[in-house]
Order: sequence, then C-alpha cells, then structure tokens
Amino acid sequence: MSLLSLSQMKTSIGQYHVLHDVTFDVPEGGVFVLLGRNGAGKTTTLRSIMGLWKPSPGSVRFRGEDIAGLHASDIARKGIAFVPENMGVFGGLTVEENLVLATAKGKFDDVRLKRIYDLFPALEQFWTKQAWSLSGGQKQMLSVARAIIEPRELILIDEPTKGLAPSIIDGMAEAFAEIGQSTTILLVEQNFNFAKRLGQGMAVIDDGHIAHTGTMPDFAVDTALQEQLLSLSS
Repeated sequence: MSLLSLSQMKTSIGQYHVLHDVTFDVPEGGVFVLLGRNGAGKTTTLRSIMGLWKPSPGSVRFRGEDIAGLHASDIARKGIAFVPENMGVFGGLTVEENLVLATAKGKFDDVRLKRIYDLFPALEQFWTKQAWSLSGGQKQMLSVARAIIEPRELILIDEPTKGLAPSIIDGMAEAFAEIGQSTTILLVEQNFNFAKRLGQGMAVIDDGHIAHTGTMPDFAVDTALQEQLLSLSS
C-alpha cells in the first residue's frame, strides 16, 4: 500500500482553480520527486497535502486514512513534516532554539541530535548563533533538521537547492539520500540533476494536472519526454 495517495485532488485559491484532479501515489521509503515548470502547481500540491490550503473535493490518504480537510497541526502529529521553499527559520533565535521549538517536549533525543550533527556538521558549529547570521545553505540545513528532530514518516520538501552553491547541493544530496533510507521524502525540485540523482519514483505536474508518472531512472534517459514536459533539452 502506498504511504501517501492523492486521488482527484482539487485546490482553489480565491477565484483561481490551481489543481485539477491531481492523482499520484508515493510509495513508502526513498525519495519521490514532483517535477514541473514554474507555476505548474508543485508548491500548491505540497501545501494542500499539509493542510495549509484546503483541497476539495478528492482525497489525500496517508496510510489509508483520508487527511484532507484536517488542520495542519493535526496532520503534523500524524508524522508528516513540511520544509517550505522560504525555509521558515526564526532568524532572531539560535540554531539550538529553532530546533527546540520543533521538538515535542522541548528537549532533544540525544540519538536524533547526533544524527543531525552527522548529517549537517555546520549546525553543531553554529549551535549558539542566531539563524539570521547563517548562510542560505546553512539555513536550509536548519530547516531540514527541524523536520527530522522528531520521528517522521513523510517529509515534504519544497525547492531545497534554490540559490545554493554546487558544493552545498552535493552535501544536501548526500543528506537526503541518508534520510530517505528511514523516512519517505516527497521532493519538489527545479534542479533536474539533483532530482534525478535522488529520485526513485516521480510525477510531472503541468498546469495543475498530473501529466506523467513513472520511475526516475526511466524518465532520466527519456530526453524527448523531458523536453515535452519540462522544456529540458539534452
């Protein structure tokens, strides 16, 4: 059974119909990538899953339970975390304080904290620094770390490589690959090289519709389909 299953999900924002019958399944484990041109509906899909925008009608099933219409806080308690494109860190708080806010009881599990240090050594180095002073890559590390400081079954991550240097992107890919071994990731990404490096399954959204689903290895070698759906030329 799929960990996450969207069926005919529609989302409107004001008078605009943004998503139209979005349907795809995210299997448990690894990284599933949602691709699409700018404005295709990728972020709206993640926000609708998370309950930040309300899809109607259609269903969003997580482990078989329809979570469409639940509040975002209730969805988070079911084991889903969201890393937004703007990272959402609190600039006036330290790295430590940002992570404390993401814990369930206001204290760290030492094993999980060590895992974060192993994935993102810079966060240990800048532990007492205010988040505003971090680089863009370090803020992204902090944003992802907040999502995994508590056990999660699914993490929704929106455009994590945007504006980052290649060396930081390489480190992020390694971290995501490790995280994906124990936690399913639904990744929205414009950097196709990054996406194909990580993804197992994939879907392409175009103008609010799912235009293609399949495996990333198959899509990565089909340059004609990439050009058709993403305007990617070989």
